[in-house]
Amino acid sequence: MARVTFKRIRERAAKRKGGEKVLASLLPKKRNNKDLAKLGDDRVLAEMARRVFSAGFVWSVIDQKWPGFEEAFLGFNPKRLLFQPAEFWHDLASDKRIVRNPQKIKSVRENAKFVSDIAAEHGSFGKFLATWPVDDQIGLMEVLAKRGSRLGGNTCQYLLRFLGRDSFILTNDLMLCLRDSGVPISEKGTSKKDLKLAQTQLNEWARETGLPLTHISRICSMSIGENYPVERMREAMQE
Repeated sequence: MARVTFKRIRERAAKRKGGEKVLASLLPKKRNNKDLAKLGDDRVLAEMARRVFSAGFVWSVIDQKWPGFEEAFLGFNPKRLLFQPAEFWHDLASDKRIVRNPQKIKSVRENAKFVSDIAAEHGSFGKFLATWPVDDQIGLMEVLAKRGSRLGGNTCQYLLRFLGRDSFILTNDLMLCLRDSGVPISEKGTSKKDLKLAQTQLNEWARETGLPLTHISRICSMSIGENYPVERMREAMQE
């Protein structure tokens, strides 16, 4: 579908970042589905909450307050949270340990139910994620958006990445790279057709190179758009 080979895209990214060695150092470790399958349901729910509360907010503030979130939400144990009375959830709206957003607090309760339901169906949420086909991220995103609470769009994509699943994030730079390569994605790039086109091309590049989608996504983003300083990118990888 694309008119540009991934080899050319990688060469462009390497040139922008100071060479192939530097580019390779900016790629995250390859994801391991065995580790993903072992992920506890409490850690899945915790990451869901972290991504939801971070959406539209300063991430560093959420990071600084996170120990308080863990305490307030009882370690994000889904079953324990689902046993809590209405008063527990009402009181969280005035709990200074967390960001007091009623709608996002409500989403934790709803996602506790979501995680518990998926765990009952598949053994654990981690096993569900680990067995979902890597070449159908769009389908997985649809499940998370429909059955979860506030888990659509970018929140869903960052959730998958932070949970450790091999995945892509449709950043502005990645979409620009796809369009520049000849993939007929619209300017907004959010329609079902656009998402399918993106998935298809990223899958094709993955087959072409043998690289995981996480690396394909990162290299594409570094090949075009604003050229962020290498040191800032390394700092971001450690955050």
